[in-house]
Amino acid sequence: MKNFVFFIGLMAGFYVLVTFNSGCAQISAPTGGARDTLPPRLVKAVPEEKTVGFVGNKVTLTFNEYVDLQELQNNLLISPLQKKSPQISYNLKTITIKFKDSLLPNTTYSVDFGNAIKDVNEGNVLKNFTYVFSTGKTIDSLTLTGSVLLAETGKADSTMVAMLYRNTNDTAVQKIKPDYITRVDGSGNFTFKNLPDAEFMLYALKDGDGGKTYNSKTELFAFHDTLVNAAHNNEPIKLFAFAEQKDKNTITTVLKPAAEKKLKHTNNLSGQEQDLLFPLEFTFNNPLKLFDSTAMHLTDTNYIVIPNYTKTIDSTQKKIIVSNNWLPETDYYFIMPKESVEDSAGNFLAKSDSLRFKTKKESDYGTILIRFSNLRLTNHPVIQFVEGNEVKFAFPLTSAEWSNKRFPPGEYTIRILYDSNNNGIWDPGNYSKKIQPENVIPLEQKIPVKAGWDNERDIKL
Repeated sequence: MKNFVFFIGLMAGFYVLVTFNSGCAQISAPTGGARDTLPPRLVKAVPEEKTVGFVGNKVTLTFNEYVDLQELQNNLLISPLQKKSPQISYNLKTITIKFKDSLLPNTTYSVDFGNAIKDVNEGNVLKNFTYVFSTGKTIDSLTLTGSVLLAETGKADSTMVAMLYRNTNDTAVQKIKPDYITRVDGSGNFTFKNLPDAEFMLYALKDGDGGKTYNSKTELFAFHDTLVNAAHNNEPIKLFAFAEQKDKNTITTVLKPAAEKKLKHTNNLSGQEQDLLFPLEFTFNNPLKLFDSTAMHLTDTNYIVIPNYTKTIDSTQKKIIVSNNWLPETDYYFIMPKESVEDSAGNFLAKSDSLRFKTKKESDYGTILIRFSNLRLTNHPVIQFVEGNEVKFAFPLTSAEWSNKRFPPGEYTIRILYDSNNNGIWDPGNYSKKIQPENVIPLEQKIPVKAGWDNERDIKL
């Protein structure tokens, strides 16, 4: 049967071939050929890019293919920032910008679309497309670069923004929006472009509510101690972000469970082995109103009481902690008479407990030796061993060489905390008092610690 080609047309960016044969039609896109991997390309701008003496309130951008805008609210940045967001519309190959605010005289503006522009057919993104124009006679061309890292971990947060304020009042960042704003990339770096020769206050912010102001002490925030000027600040500026307070919204309120009718406990032994580095712990299912420490005893296998050990109960009244200078590969008993503990409902243990356990061997641990260079001992350095996002161990450093002959096996990331106030913990900054946070330096290499091995490492900071 004969097929007749009726027409070839263009539909939604595809060439469409329509054929007829005995009453049926077939519509298809041509097969074969390389997939389009190129993003849209600007072919015309009205007014032209980098126009000077700009007047009016409308810009039209025309691309070489059909375009779409995605997540414009999260991507679009206009500097200097405007009080009213412009109206952005798109149709086929054209994007139109209509400004609702009056534009400042003798000012260079940049409209940064981020990753909002993509082509319709393949979704190829035109990354960081920026349209620049000036209402004055020249285009400002100064650049200011820097980085912002989280002070507590030394890591970057790409959801933060860097901000510049002409208003140098300390409270401006808390009350009004910035003049210039730019994104922070995945490495913590930022760049301001098309800046004038002027002085600014520099900040960085994780803008939780979208207000572009520092209005909550739980927001990640960073500030520079002095004014900056792109004409004079030739080196990248380093900022360190912190939250003055923990986010209270992360605390979940739960109903207090009813006390169980029987008093029971568990312990933290692993296979009846006690870790040499930690205390023995008993956790009870109900809070205790009676804790008779004098009735409990830690003994050797001959039931001779061990000297100089301690028994305490924690603030929840549910955990008994037995601390001792454990001897390696040694058997112990812990004797807990059933009436030595009582919960608030008057329940005692069902029976007295005589727990026998053995401590780990020295060979269950690794020996670690680290030699540092460029370590600033005057800044009270603390070495932190991190697993995942948790600091497992921390030790103050008093010399350029640190060692430990009994270290738990594992693979650790190392960080150096410069503990300025020498209190052993990381402290955030305080903007109102102009106190910068304590800084943590993350080290790229991981240290695997193997049981029974001597693990050595030289680290240059």
